[in-house]
Amino acid sequence: MLKFLIAGLTVSCCLLAQESPFSANIKAEYGLAKGVIVRAADKMPEANYGFKPTDDVRSFGQLVGHVADAQYLFCSSAAGEKSPATGSIEQTKTTKADLVAALKDAFAYCDTVYNGMTDTIAAQTVKFFGRDTTKLGVLAFSNMHDYEHYGNMVTYMRLKNIVPPSSEQQQRPAAAPAKK
Repeated sequence: MLKFLIAGLTVSCCLLAQESPFSANIKAEYGLAKGVIVRAADKMPEANYGFKPTDDVRSFGQLVGHVADAQYLFCSSAAGEKSPATGSIEQTKTTKADLVAALKDAFAYCDTVYNGMTDTIAAQTVKFFGRDTTKLGVLAFSNMHDYEHYGNMVTYMRLKNIVPPSSEQQQRPAAAPAKK
């Protein structure tokens, strides 16, 4: 009986691991976007948070605030709930410390939405920009939006001679000394 129980649990665990491949993929993409955006926000010096390549675009700090605002909008839409954000981060926060903290808080909110997503939930529809969209579609749009603005951040960083996180060389372990 114990052998059947163990075999049943093993098969069940394998099936559960394969149950949500679409939501697992969107979660992985989100994790990548979140990582580079937060690292970019941390890496950019505060003196450059007001930098705008031209007068008609957002400053680097405004980009950080805009991404934070968007996280609340998109993730609350995907969750089918009212956004917990109480105002515009982009329009009210100005210091690097405040903007980075707000960005991290927004991503923490989204973490709960992404972590609770399964393929079954992801297939449900919600109203998004006036039309019916799957929750997976909302999260895919959010990831696309994140990378769009990470691309802006990369340009701003390059203009300031700062290597963006996605271009940093990976730390490689030092080669072991040759044995004599």
